[in-house]
Amino acid sequence: MNGHLETLPDEANKLKQIIAQLTLTIADLENEKRTHQSTIDSLHEQLRLLQHHRFGRRSEKYDSNQLDLFNEAEVIEDSIEEPDLQADEPTVTVPAHTRKKGGRKPLPATLPRIDVIHDLPEEEKVCAHDGGRLVPMGEVVSEQLDIIPATVQVIRHIRKKYACPCCELGVKTAPLPPQPIPKSIASPGTLAQIAVSKYQDALPLYRQQTIFKRLGVELPRATLAQWMIRLGVLIQPVINLLRDQLLEYDIVQMDETPVQVLKEPGKTASSKSYMWVQKGGPPDRPILLYEYDPSRSQQVPLRLLEGFNGYLQTDGYEGYAAVAAQAVVIQVGCWAHARRKFDEAIKAQGKTKKPTFGKATKALAFIQKLYRIEALIKHETPKARYQARQEQALPILADMRAWLDQSLTQVPPKTTLGKALYYLDHQWDKLIRYCEDGRLNIDNNPVERAIRPFVTGRKNWLFSDTVKGAKASANLYSLIETAKANGLEPYHYLRYVFKELPAVQSIADLEALLPFNLNADQINLATVSLEGCS
Repeated sequence: MNGHLETLPDEANKLKQIIAQLTLTIADLENEKRTHQSTIDSLHEQLRLLQHHRFGRRSEKYDSNQLDLFNEAEVIEDSIEEPDLQADEPTVTVPAHTRKKGGRKPLPATLPRIDVIHDLPEEEKVCAHDGGRLVPMGEVVSEQLDIIPATVQVIRHIRKKYACPCCELGVKTAPLPPQPIPKSIASPGTLAQIAVSKYQDALPLYRQQTIFKRLGVELPRATLAQWMIRLGVLIQPVINLLRDQLLEYDIVQMDETPVQVLKEPGKTASSKSYMWVQKGGPPDRPILLYEYDPSRSQQVPLRLLEGFNGYLQTDGYEGYAAVAAQAVVIQVGCWAHARRKFDEAIKAQGKTKKPTFGKATKALAFIQKLYRIEALIKHETPKARYQARQEQALPILADMRAWLDQSLTQVPPKTTLGKALYYLDHQWDKLIRYCEDGRLNIDNNPVERAIRPFVTGRKNWLFSDTVKGAKASANLYSLIETAKANGLEPYHYLRYVFKELPAVQSIADLEALLPFNLNADQINLATVSLEGCS
């Protein structure tokens, strides 16, 4: 019996060890369960977000009153005082509302007018009451918009020839003016029409081929494509000059978007290449440049920004890190991208709102207040904008930073909200930099808007066939979008450039063709003159 008593402590120790081991195993299983659940939740969020991108509305707009419906204080207790969405916000004085008279807008005064006179027959110009002769007392004018379909015509260049009647050797022929594409049947007007239709109106060349055929002209798509490539080479000196001037200004915005090129050396037809877009120049001389590159690596912005000193505004893509690491470049972040992350976090929640939903709405409320300030000062001088940001935006940013520091420890990092908070934290110094200079934008939206024409066109023509075609497209997009940004109508501007550029003899002649060195009246007058000669 004593032997049995002696074995009890050993059994008890073994039992304790087993219990301890089971406790550790249970803890490990609980951790594994939480990890799996976190992965499942993350996958569910991704699925809901993808479904929303496929079937939901794309707008990121939220009503501040709607945000208040989900008060974070009801879900989690914050030690930081909640900023009131309504209190201490900038106010706008709105004058007494005057209702405008409805009706259609008048037709542009710049359009030519053709007067059609409608008069009464002579026998009706008599008063029905006393038989007296009616006298004119004015007129009633109404206007209709009339559109004449495209008119195709042929310009015949007749070059006079002269010969010496004595020796019959001194033959002279009047020279042909320099042409945008020598020995081509395409006039500057035709080339401008094709380029604007493709790059401004997103009309693929195969559709233009059909339109020309309907007008009685056979122009194969391959010929149209070759013309666009030749034009891309023709305007390269103008693009080079625009790039020099873009890099001289100390603020540049930059973004990139995929493009597919079928016949690219060393790459499959399905692989991605990229169209890089830059926006810069003084406010009264904006410049938009597109650049094709097969890569999205950091070497591309290093090349495109060589010699640039100043502020570079981009999204959070790490490909800009190398150029931003240079001492002469100061990187500015984009609040629109930060806002989009929290918008995605809300959409990923689906219809069932989790406790973290309140944090996403709180972030959007902070950002919304920053954008309200920008809406009020967008027409002010840079000095006034700087002052307003210092007085109104910085206190909001200080509150948001304190809220962010606390929130980072309360949200799982792999969730969409965790990723949004990480992005905000990682980009913070770049995001608040717009307050340093009144000329800076709160976001990168201006250059993103410049990408839209390219994206719209890409939906129609899907891809570029060759690298030469992609580079030509980049140059033509650059010229068209820069012309638009400077208030010029693209067709008239391109027609003018295609006519004048072949005869350029000096840098001064080339500078005279830049969009901000021309005005609409000058271009229109030249176009009318050209049409009259034809």
